[in-house]
Amino acid sequence: RPLSLPFAVGQCGNQVGCRFWDLALREHAAVNKKGIYDEALSSFFRNVDTRSAGDGPDIYKGKICSLKARALLIDMEEGVVNEILQGPLRDVFDSKQLITDVSGSGNNWAVGHKVYGCQYRENIVEKLRKTAEHCDCLQCFFVIHSMGGGTGSGLGTFVLNLLEDEFPEVYRFVTAVYPSGEDDVITSPYNSVLAMKELNEHADCVLPIENESLFDIVNKIHQMMNSGKLGSTVKPNSLVTSSVGITKAVQEKPFDAMNNIVANLLLNLTSSARFEGSLNMDLNEISMNLVPFPRLHYLVSSLTPLYTLADVNVPSRRLDQMFSDAFSRDHQLIQADPKHSLYLACALLVRGNVQVSDLRRNIERLKPSLHFVSWNQEGWKTGLCSVPPVGHSHSLLALANNTCVKPAFMELRDRFMRLYKKKAHLHHYLQVDGMEQSCFSEAVLSLSDLIEEYNELDATKGGPRADPSRLKIAV
Repeated sequence: RPLSLPFAVGQCGNQVGCRFWDLALREHAAVNKKGIYDEALSSFFRNVDTRSAGDGPDIYKGKICSLKARALLIDMEEGVVNEILQGPLRDVFDSKQLITDVSGSGNNWAVGHKVYGCQYRENIVEKLRKTAEHCDCLQCFFVIHSMGGGTGSGLGTFVLNLLEDEFPEVYRFVTAVYPSGEDDVITSPYNSVLAMKELNEHADCVLPIENESLFDIVNKIHQMMNSGKLGSTVKPNSLVTSSVGITKAVQEKPFDAMNNIVANLLLNLTSSARFEGSLNMDLNEISMNLVPFPRLHYLVSSLTPLYTLADVNVPSRRLDQMFSDAFSRDHQLIQADPKHSLYLACALLVRGNVQVSDLRRNIERLKPSLHFVSWNQEGWKTGLCSVPPVGHSHSLLALANNTCVKPAFMELRDRFMRLYKKKAHLHHYLQVDGMEQSCFSEAVLSLSDLIEEYNELDATKGGPRADPSRLKIAV
């Protein structure tokens, strides 16, 4: 069974990671009633015999002894990682999987990338190799980080480069949380654009997620609960509306709820790697089928039903409605408009009791309203996993490679330029060893090139749908 190895970097990355591991364990516990270490568990967890000294041998069959997550947690502050170690997941990680410092990166990409990158390179490589040794068939790395801070953006992208150097043949998936325009980190446009250059060059697939979209989704869920429209009671320990298992007091912004949505995205994305299904789709297939051009690897994700996330007791909506919702803006984790933009390809990852015929019927129904690029009219990839999320009959994750991400990148570039034209805050970056002003001009040029590639594709929209002329083979 192919394995994925997640890397959580920075505060946001580790908070999302914590929710992911918590929810993954709940999913496996719901299916695995006998407490036997099975193939599904082996994709993300090792079963370690803790009775012997040291690390203890892995046990591949039989009862679960002690589950250890296949992951590395990295943060240049100790707070979040310490919280995880004091919380309910403390036994799932050990010190060999953690890399922390005390001072943080001061919201400065250069400190994360240049200073801590050099300082911790050997340590990260050693822990990476140790963790990878336990994987028989390592298929992809997951890097989870935010773009606006210093450690997530700087050290997160440093780790991405390191993974390419050490394991060039293993796919690199990135879940990157982008700051909103009203972000309280003044330097977040710098950090995001500097990180974007690294994602353009070193990631195979990026799932951009916007804080603003997460915030809107959480608000919508709360409004529905409070309006009484759902006609049902919310479970007291709802996964989104409470911070069960998290020791910190609830903050003003519902970060736990927002992190939980990203964790659900990762659960659905990896469900085929963990459970059986009639149409299993591994992560490499997503990159192979959805990324026709190497730099255009940014995928718009949408989740449905959203009530899955709130753990609300609602009657399951009609199956066809679920597919329609996946193409509505309310369910997207980035504020964009794919319906009026150009699709390069689209993947539908369905979980639960859904038939291939249901998938085909809905694709045929939706196709006329979606603009696909002329040379990939049949650019659909589908996956069916038979195990639904806990407490629900089915769910759907849609991933669209679509030119609609362009406005978000243009807005980010505008925010960057507003600071850069004034040379505001530049000195904080330039006093870091190895950081030159050319890093900024190269980063914004890389982003502009990416936007131009989307422009060129958009220019073909509405063109002829005729098949391209076939190659004539001389006999």
